[in-house]
Amino acid sequence: MYSKIDFIFTFFTVVSVLLQGYCLQYFLGSFLEGRTKSRFHGLYVMAAYGLSRLCIYWLPPTGYESVKTIWKTVLSLCILLVIAMCFYKAFRAVTLFLVAAFRAIADISAFVVLILLDKPVDKLLTVWNLCMEKGIITSEKTFETAVNVSVIGNQIFRETALVLLLYLSLNGIVRNYREKDYAIHRTELLSILTPAMVSLLLCALLRTIMFTAEENAVETVYDKYPLLLAILPAILLLSLLSILYGVKLFQDTVYLNRERSNRIVLEKQIGSMQEHMAEMERIYSGIRSMKHDMKNTLSVVLRLTAEKGESENKELQAYLSEMNNAFDGLDFRFKTGNSVIDTLLNMKYHEALRLVPDLQVDVKKLLLPSDLAIQSYDIAVILGNALDNAMEACRKLKEKEPKAKTFIRLSSVRKDKLLIFKIENSFDGTLKRKRQTGLPETDKADKKVHGIGLANIKNTAEKYQGTMDYKTDGRVFVLSVMIKNERGIEK
Repeated sequence: MYSKIDFIFTFFTVVSVLLQGYCLQYFLGSFLEGRTKSRFHGLYVMAAYGLSRLCIYWLPPTGYESVKTIWKTVLSLCILLVIAMCFYKAFRAVTLFLVAAFRAIADISAFVVLILLDKPVDKLLTVWNLCMEKGIITSEKTFETAVNVSVIGNQIFRETALVLLLYLSLNGIVRNYREKDYAIHRTELLSILTPAMVSLLLCALLRTIMFTAEENAVETVYDKYPLLLAILPAILLLSLLSILYGVKLFQDTVYLNRERSNRIVLEKQIGSMQEHMAEMERIYSGIRSMKHDMKNTLSVVLRLTAEKGESENKELQAYLSEMNNAFDGLDFRFKTGNSVIDTLLNMKYHEALRLVPDLQVDVKKLLLPSDLAIQSYDIAVILGNALDNAMEACRKLKEKEPKAKTFIRLSSVRKDKLLIFKIENSFDGTLKRKRQTGLPETDKADKKVHGIGLANIKNTAEKYQGTMDYKTDGRVFVLSVMIKNERGIEK
């Protein structure tokens, strides 16, 4: 019977170790690229980890002396590092954190489960002994079965709780560590590595002092000091939380720094765009004034030549008529009533035709209220960035499918104090989203400069207590921007 119990214990220990190996391959695979694309890659990692842990478990001599405990901890870390290097492209600074964090969380999980479940099973065994003494249980076989079931049940529950706590903790790190491709700096690495190393040393200390042998009986530290039964799990869980929240704090800092950098780029873009729009408006205004004067002059010259009626003036009249028609071509194609927006739309239209000659642009439904309180340059930021993205999408579609129809449609509607802009454009149907923000991701190499158009629009909309949303309808990209028709709030 005892051999069967030993077999069951060994079986569940092996299963638990393999499940821990599964957690390891999930954890490392979330950060590091595997060296092979084999579908059995995860199984190889599980097997390697399982063999290494079983060897450490059964590696003689066993005991809880401080030197042996530290030696086994260091050996475990080295084995984890070797596994990471062999199965993953792990020549990155973050690998040190991954190895230390996994080992620390695994040890914390084991100790928390051990401390919390050790006393209940002892109490249960005491109950069976009491039942045997009181005659409630009369059969030794029944007593032995009850004891074995209790011990085996405790083993199963303990291993299950250990793996579950380990997986949930690692999953928390994976979810909170959003910038997985971020090149971590030395000080940042130390900030997240320190809690993991402190937790490892704490677990090594517990291994040293947890068990003592007195009068041929093994005694735990909380048998001597019962208060530690509550304090030790609390300390261990706080250590676990320090690892998890250390990662979250680090990632929040990275995200805020990136947002700050993006905001600086956006502000520079907005400033540059405002200057450019002001210059273009001045130039177009000058051209319109010159066109008006020249048309008047041409009209006078045409009238004078017509009055003379000389045949030699017919060629001159034809030439002057062509010049007059050419001046008519300088009129703005799109007129919304706002000079800044008109300048932007016409400038973007000619730019779009250079990229996609047969592009259809429709702005008939783009109407601006007469009592517009929103700064014209902010509307230009919204429409300008939206048009840039739309033109790029149409260009990419045309490159892939030269015969594809391309279009851009702009419209607006007013509801009370709300002004809603809608920009629709054709695209190739492929859209990649950023994991952090959910916004579409650019496929251009310089992602710091490109790919922030929608972020620019979003920030401008929020300035007017508005929102930005987008969706796809087949091969049509639809961008909606809702803002309040009132003075914006400066950030």
